[in-house]
Amino acid sequence: MFKQKAPVDALTAKYEAQKIAFAPMVFQTAKAMVDLKILDHLALVGDAGAEVKEIAQKTGLSEYAVEVLLESGLSAKIVYLIDNDRFGLTNVGTFLLRDEMTRVNMNFVNDVCYQGMVHLQAALLEGKPLGLKAMGEWKTIYEALASLPPKVKESWFAFDHFYSDIAFHALLPMVFEHHPLTLMDIGANTGKWSLECLAYNPEVHIIAVDLPGQLHVAKQNIDAAGFAERVTFLPANMLEGPSLGHGVDLIWMSQFLCCFSPTEITAIFESAKDALHEDGVICVLDTFWDCQRFEASAFSLHNTSLYFTVMANANSKMYHSRVIRECAESVGLHCVLQKDEIGVAHTLMKFEKKMSE
Repeated sequence: MFKQKAPVDALTAKYEAQKIAFAPMVFQTAKAMVDLKILDHLALVGDAGAEVKEIAQKTGLSEYAVEVLLESGLSAKIVYLIDNDRFGLTNVGTFLLRDEMTRVNMNFVNDVCYQGMVHLQAALLEGKPLGLKAMGEWKTIYEALASLPPKVKESWFAFDHFYSDIAFHALLPMVFEHHPLTLMDIGANTGKWSLECLAYNPEVHIIAVDLPGQLHVAKQNIDAAGFAERVTFLPANMLEGPSLGHGVDLIWMSQFLCCFSPTEITAIFESAKDALHEDGVICVLDTFWDCQRFEASAFSLHNTSLYFTVMANANSKMYHSRVIRECAESVGLHCVLQKDEIGVAHTLMKFEKKMSE
């Protein structure tokens, strides 16, 4: 994947360039066709298709509104012409309507990223997430999570949880084969992974680490589940090099390191290593673009990097797996396992202290 120049003739290349030029309009067309129920009606009528007038009556839209959306949808291959007057739903349209991953991605782009993306060039030049000002005055999105508008917050967490949650059940046996009595969840977020571990193993004690705002949410969820006695909450900003204690059996970081620059990742590994028992394990779960089986997955990850640039912190991204290994190795850790293709697109890495230490 990506190692050869694709053989594209000039005419095809020019067409692909036009798709890019008009991409924001096509995105909003697709979003409107989903939200305004045009695709719902086309799915309902099936192969028979429907005319503009019929769709307008069923959706309550004007014939003009239906017509301009359908015509844009034709070129985007969302719909097709059955005859001169009737439109049908393509497989692309079906995925836009029914596929959960597509829905989660589209809502994330629309609600979290879209308004801010106009500031991409400025964010790159200034090294600041300047798109975030579309929502409020914060230095990074992580400080803002607890205070984001409800719709933005809903789409952000739906995006974050969709990818991680699918992988969790497959990961629990791989994590608990090390029989940890203390498990530190760095970047605990809403506490979902901690809750999975507490339910899976009745003996493990969790140390949940995150920013105070996020940790408050995690505490509420863990308290509500009745696991409060087996959890210690440690408010910490990992960029400040906090002391995480000592003698932890297993340290867990899920979709966390991609939120930092390589320099910051190295410092986080250093803090984690200091907290780790001599025979302990650090587990990193993340999505690396070089470890993807399907081109669509790599495409999604490459473009998710731009969210980090414009909205999150302007210095992190979706990484090549070697970057994480190199950061870990530079502080005296070595990778003892890399398992790809977990869940939708995840890779699990396990690190231990080098034998010479």
